[in-house]
Amino acid sequence: MRILRTVNEVREALAPARELGERIGLVPTMGAFHDGHRALMRAAREASDVVVVSLFVNPAQFNAAGDLARYPRDEERDARDAEAHGVDLLFVPSVEELYPPGFDTWVEPGELATTLEGAARPGHFRAVATVCTKLFAIVTPTAAWFGQKDAQQVAVVRRVVSDLDLGLEIVALPTIRDSDGLALSSRNVFLSPQERRLSLALPRALEAGSAAHEAGGNAIAAARSVLDGAGEIEVEYVALADFDGPTLVAAIRVGETRLIDNVRLGRTSR
Repeated sequence: MRILRTVNEVREALAPARELGERIGLVPTMGAFHDGHRALMRAAREASDVVVVSLFVNPAQFNAAGDLARYPRDEERDARDAEAHGVDLLFVPSVEELYPPGFDTWVEPGELATTLEGAARPGHFRAVATVCTKLFAIVTPTAAWFGQKDAQQVAVVRRVVSDLDLGLEIVALPTIRDSDGLALSSRNVFLSPQERRLSLALPRALEAGSAAHEAGGNAIAAARSVLDGAGEIEVEYVALADFDGPTLVAAIRVGETRLIDNVRLGRTSR
């Protein structure tokens, strides 16, 4: 596996694959790899001739400087992990490489990006859309892999790809969970043992909402009831959205840690 840090290095490294018409797979990440990332790498490896993983903690996606500063980073560990999962190129650009001095062009997604996570984190999806569009232009992948845990992000990126005719497939894999049901997230490391126990109300709430929906009841009310009875958590939202199908979504804060999760309604798998 090669670790590359500049746009030119990536383009030069991929030139032979492009000339041969090989399938190039991209997994965009912010690092701190867990089993969810590893599932994306495995899926990209199975479907691609060349696999590129980007590792970039995008400062534009963070509304609070403190959240950006404490985001977990371990490039050496992530590089070992990527290599063990068959990644060919690990792209680790600096902030200056992707946002050089004078950078002043942003991809502004539409209405889909204004609700839920978009309302809670102003500018977040503009940053996601911009950095993903840049990565797609640099790598020119055949397909890019994302996790369904970030259902709204997947929907926004799909809309950007469609609206801008970027010519790649967006593949979303099901949410990967720990044995206790909590969706894997790089931010889970911030949870204390007590906060971890409290956070389990989130997957329980979504299960309750899904069961209520299957029974013809109110999914939002059922999920909200579980969260409201969970104790020391702050509920930011519980809502239904059309993210490539009816989806029950929720966001909570447990201590200083913000967690999101979702469940696709009308299906037996999450």
